[in-house]
Amino acid sequence: MVPLPIGRRPAYAVLLLVPLLAAAGCAAGTGPTWADPSPTAATSPTATSPTATSAGPTTTSAAPAATSATPSPTDQPTPSASATRAGLPHVFPVRATNVAYHPTHSAYPGTDIFADCGEPVVAVTDGTIGEVSRRDRYDKQGPQGPYNGGLSVSVLGDDGVRYYGSHLTKVAAGIAPGVRVRAGQQLGTVGRTGNANNVCHLHFGISPPCLGEDGWWIRRGVVWPAPYLDSWRKGGNREPAKEVAAWHRKHGCPEQPGSR
Repeated sequence: MVPLPIGRRPAYAVLLLVPLLAAAGCAAGTGPTWADPSPTAATSPTATSPTATSAGPTTTSAAPAATSATPSPTDQPTPSASATRAGLPHVFPVRATNVAYHPTHSAYPGTDIFADCGEPVVAVTDGTIGEVSRRDRYDKQGPQGPYNGGLSVSVLGDDGVRYYGSHLTKVAAGIAPGVRVRAGQQLGTVGRTGNANNVCHLHFGISPPCLGEDGWWIRRGVVWPAPYLDSWRKGGNREPAKEVAAWHRKHGCPEQPGSR
């Protein structure tokens, strides 16, 4: 696996030598409820052209063994069916100038996006907040998998795709399951909670909306995000809905982690 760091700051060359991390997992009313956007959330991130640099291969570890754990009911959304939409705007999930990420991950599809702690994490597209974790329940001596992400948020996009970000420093005020958000709206900030190993980054996963289950192995990512991140970073709008729908037709919502 050859990492393709993106960004200009020399400090990220050091970060890219860190072994890739196995990240987590994975309203009633007459109208939708919108979270109050932060003062900076009203503007879409500015597209920048990444500068590719070479780096040596990174050795990664195998995926952690599956263990059972019961999620907090308040962290889980209520399953609901909704029509999906094509042609929605998509934006890069971290609003920062100095960002780096790999095209691959350790043992399953996902991406670690390296940026300074405190940088804004934003909604990739219009949608509804899904799972939210405001508590860091990860314990090295405890179950490996369910709580790896620490503080985390998922957005169930109106395109039918779930977008998941974890290791946050904090979750923004007003972000809760069922709340409506717009593309570019702030969800939280980059951090190092969970099993981030003291490295500031966002674990980013793309998956189908398998709701109402302790599906951390789905939520953490099932298709490779890098091709879509590459597009959004440059101001493009490549959409993952077709690839995610194809994966969902083939696999459904697996009740246990796969062998990878």
